[in-house]
Amino acid sequence: MQNKVILLILITLSAFTAKAYDFAETDSVALDKELVLTDTVLVADTLLLTDTLCNDSIVFDVPEYLVCDIDSMLNSWQAKNLLNVIESSFDTVNVKVSDTVYAERLRSLPVIVNMPFNYTVKSCIDRYATKNRSLVSYMLGMSEFYMPIIEEEIDKQGIPYELKYLPIIESALNPKAVSRANAKGLWQFIFPTAKLYGLRSNNYIDERFDPIKSTKAAVKYLRDLHKLFGKWDLAIAAYNCGPGNVKKAIVRSGGKTDFWEIYPWLPRETRGYLPMFIAANYIMTYHKEHGIVPMEPKTPIATDTVHVSRNLHFKQIAEVCGADIDEIRALNPQYIKDIVPGENEHFVLRLSNDLVTQFLANEDSIYRHKEKEFFPKASVAEMLKQAKANDDGRGTLKYHKIKKGDTLGSIALKYRVTVKQIMRWNGMSNTKIREGKYLKIY
Repeated sequence: MQNKVILLILITLSAFTAKAYDFAETDSVALDKELVLTDTVLVADTLLLTDTLCNDSIVFDVPEYLVCDIDSMLNSWQAKNLLNVIESSFDTVNVKVSDTVYAERLRSLPVIVNMPFNYTVKSCIDRYATKNRSLVSYMLGMSEFYMPIIEEEIDKQGIPYELKYLPIIESALNPKAVSRANAKGLWQFIFPTAKLYGLRSNNYIDERFDPIKSTKAAVKYLRDLHKLFGKWDLAIAAYNCGPGNVKKAIVRSGGKTDFWEIYPWLPRETRGYLPMFIAANYIMTYHKEHGIVPMEPKTPIATDTVHVSRNLHFKQIAEVCGADIDEIRALNPQYIKDIVPGENEHFVLRLSNDLVTQFLANEDSIYRHKEKEFFPKASVAEMLKQAKANDDGRGTLKYHKIKKGDTLGSIALKYRVTVKQIMRWNGMSNTKIREGKYLKIY
């Protein structure tokens, strides 16, 4: 039954969760057709050459955040406060290696996901090792802060550790990343998928920007995709373009279930997604062999959390405590308007240890500071209403009659709401439902 629910969820997701892959200004990669046709297999069962790759389908779009402006990323609070930028890393030259070495290195990686070497993968590795050298240096530095979060959740959920490098191609490890398709955060969730996996998004809070919560959701999503397809290469492709597009490619290929065999029928960006993932695993492991110098992480800021039980503006903390508001924003990216709407429920705020001490010592003064200016009475009610809008549902009240085989998950999917919302609307303490009864749905 559990697998059937997952299958239903992911099939329905395919109708509205596929990521946008036809960006207007993305780079494209086209491999040399003659090279593919004339070169020979260098390492048996490792170098993949197929006729299906020797046509226009070889062209793929480079993921959006691999063509980002490195200067803007280096100007972020994270880069300025978490990294020592090594200028010499921008001037280093790639150390070229043979195809045989590439293939042997990939084959020696301790991974579960199949990582063959072919000319598509080679073009992606070459991009990291040449055009994206400074970006790789930046990501190696930032990985010191975000990889422990990702690895811990991967360990809990029991999926392959190499999947920790997906945020490399999703967001270049930028927790505030927003794509042209409005996908957000380290893992680039779009709204419907985020909502289905329990990430709150409303006018004041967007948990897609929360590195911890979004990582939990992404790992669960990947695990469900693997249950659907039974293969990690297809699960990775589906993470990029949605399970529906992968299923279409399988059908159009005549029922083949290998990424490289369905390659020509996948969207352009997805064709490059698995190769870029393989290349990310390669370059993050063998960056030294290519002369790439990681940006050095600074001593991390020691942080702790405080509970907020009233409406709070970041400026109230900054002005009373003399704190850096950019630091507060960087540590709490989920609060998208610098406001914690704590009137309805308690929220957690992460601060540096020093600021936690000041906050607790001056809590009442902070809440009262310019309270009427930041939260005039006329707007407080509207603010709270907006903050709850997406959590409580919108539109008119409907009644769903429970049918045989229904689960809260399938009902939530049908109405595009969450299980928690249905339980809250109906005063439920558990997920048990009974055939013939009615549920309130907004």
